Amino acid sequence: MKRIPLLLAIFTTAFTFSQTVPEETSSNPNSQLNGAQRIMSGNITNGVTIGGYGEINYNQPEGGNGTLDVQRLVMLFGYKFNDRVQFVTEIEFEHVKEVFVEQAFLQYSLNNNVNLRGGLMLVPMGIVNEYHEPTTFNGVDRPSVDKSIVPTTWREIGVGVQGRFNEISLGYQAYLFNGFKSVNAGKVLGGSNGLRNGRQKGAESTINTPNVSGKLDYYGIPGLRMGLSGYFGRTQAEDAVDMLEGADVGISMVGMDARYAYQRFTARGQFIHASISDTEAYNTLNTTDLGSALQGWYLEGAYNLLPLTKQQQLFAFARYEDYDTHASVEGGLIRNDSYNRNEWTFGLSYKVAPGAVVKADYQVKENAAATSAKNQLNVGIGVWF
Repeated sequence: MKRIPLLLAIFTTAFTFSQTVPEETSSNPNSQLNGAQRIMSGNITNGVTIGGYGEINYNQPEGGNGTLDVQRLVMLFGYKFNDRVQFVTEIEFEHVKEVFVEQAFLQYSLNNNVNLRGGLMLVPMGIVNEYHEPTTFNGVDRPSVDKSIVPTTWREIGVGVQGRFNEISLGYQAYLFNGFKSVNAGKVLGGSNGLRNGRQKGAESTINTPNVSGKLDYYGIPGLRMGLSGYFGRTQAEDAVDMLEGADVGISMVGMDARYAYQRFTARGQFIHASISDTEAYNTLNTTDLGSALQGWYLEGAYNLLPLTKQQQLFAFARYEDYDTHASVEGGLIRNDSYNRNEWTFGLSYKVAPGAVVKADYQVKENAAATSAKNQLNVGIGVWF
């Protein structure tokens, strides 16, 4: 944690030059779209729009066998009924054999600033949960903070409102969502994965009480985009146990993130903190080790080694992550120092064409318990169209 002040100082200093970023910079985060946004921004009057993205990865830990995996192949479909009503869905195939619906929502536009939404949607927390197409982030795998703390890809069924006010450079989202499940198909919350096992993903979801989620994005400074996220509520328990002490826990999660671009330099960072209440009773009932606080952050800098006149881009990057799923614990639970982890990731992202990338990186992994954490080499290809 002693490295936090230095890294924050570097990150903050970089942002001070953000006002000179040219508006037409292709990596400008203020103009970036995710998959659903790209589908919905098409110029067609009505009809079907199709897109997709995919990743094929090779992961080689030190001292063990490597794995080759079609990590995911996602097809995006949108239908525009008229100028006000649109539908978007993502069908995801993971590891060749698993099929999920990642998004499926209907949007009704009241005006240029207000859009009503309902269906299966991404929870707006951090960067990668909404912008997870392989050409939008560096590294073969998504940041570990976004897998263990957020956790990506986090989506639930809900309703809400979304829009932006360009005159004040502010985007907003506000939703009522279904929540994590306390015990999900026999899997419990806790340990190294935090809340990850509780994602219901819209599959015959149990609901007791709705959860509140929201995000504000400020993009008034050229080249710089800053976000503030919040998520508040409780986990959902089955009827047979929902009156028992420890059947559910309360969740208060807040996040801050920033993305920046200046000519050939880009940077990003985020901080996520989740306070979990009633964990002592939950751990007793379910024989698990859920922490009462989860916390993680990362900072990343990247530089395009090719001239701006080239369509291709070759980014060399470095990212430092620090995350702990036992940031604090309740009752008699003893903190597990192996859950207090940090990682350095160094690598290259070669964007051979808009929408096609070849990546390679090396990860140095450590934890506070000084137990064996295998460093890893990763190579992958990604597409988005």
